[in-house]
Amino acid sequence: MDGDVFVLSDMTVEVHEFPTGVVIGFNGVMEWALDSVDVGEAVWLPVEHQLRDLLGGRFVGLRRHGDGYTVTVTIDGSQKHHWSASADDAYALALLDVLFDGEPCPVQDANGADGADGARVQPR
Repeated sequence: MDGDVFVLSDMTVEVHEFPTGVVIGFNGVMEWALDSVDVGEAVWLPVEHQLRDLLGGRFVGLRRHGDGYTVTVTIDGSQKHHWSASADDAYALALLDVLFDGEPCPVQDANGADGADGARVQPR
């Protein structure tokens, strides 16, 4: 099962620390054969409201822009606009920019595009 990918949503999990490592446990989930997974094998993919909450007071707004969405945030007193085909991805780009304090993010290339769906960061 090492090559398999599972998507879990709206599940309650519990993090367990053992001498052998940290695992995410799926307690009380009888219909699953998966009892736990090593924390290093898990990736959290936040949804739109979680990303917006993490932006906090830096979040200025979200608007539909062409065939995608633009999220505007304030970094060091300047507004920056982050466009992507989906609102979730635009929020994620904005959060990466905030986390890297306006410095180039290692996920993006030098032009600001990640190449996956044309997502880009545009300073105002």
